[in-house]
Amino acid sequence: MAVENLVATSGNTYDPVIGHGDAGTVKGFSRTIEVTAAASDTSTYTFGYIPSNARILGISRFSHDDLASTGSPTMDIGLYPVNGNFTTGDVDAINDGIDVATAAATVALVKDIANYGLPAWDFVNGLTADPGGSMEVRVTLDDADTNTGGTITMELFYLLP
Repeated sequence: MAVENLVATSGNTYDPVIGHGDAGTVKGFSRTIEVTAAASDTSTYTFGYIPSNARILGISRFSHDDLASTGSPTMDIGLYPVNGNFTTGDVDAINDGIDVATAAATVALVKDIANYGLPAWDFVNGLTADPGGSMEVRVTLDDADTNTGGTITMELFYLLP
């Protein structure tokens, strides 16, 4: 074993006001949608819009009730273009395979901790630069239908440069 004394450099860190002791400007939303007991596979739930340069924070969460007593529905969290600022949405850009068929739970909105703090556009498959404008944050029911219904809630927090 060895003692490590490490300092974060580059990567996903973002210091908008270096030297002033200020953090970034945190924005966000907390929204809830009631999923019916008859929701079918590929149903979608739009939670809101964020700027394409929004750096999604690791404190963001997705919560859900147990939405099925049989079957194995999952949910994916994706980003989609608004007003044609890019061409194709990404159904599972932020997270995928969230099991909503077992006990109610709260999970990190961003699936991989290595992606905390990345700008929203960087989550979208195929984008290599910020397209500008806004992105729609959408949850998609996948793999099976629901049969009990319940609540889904998203708390999304982000920094703006």
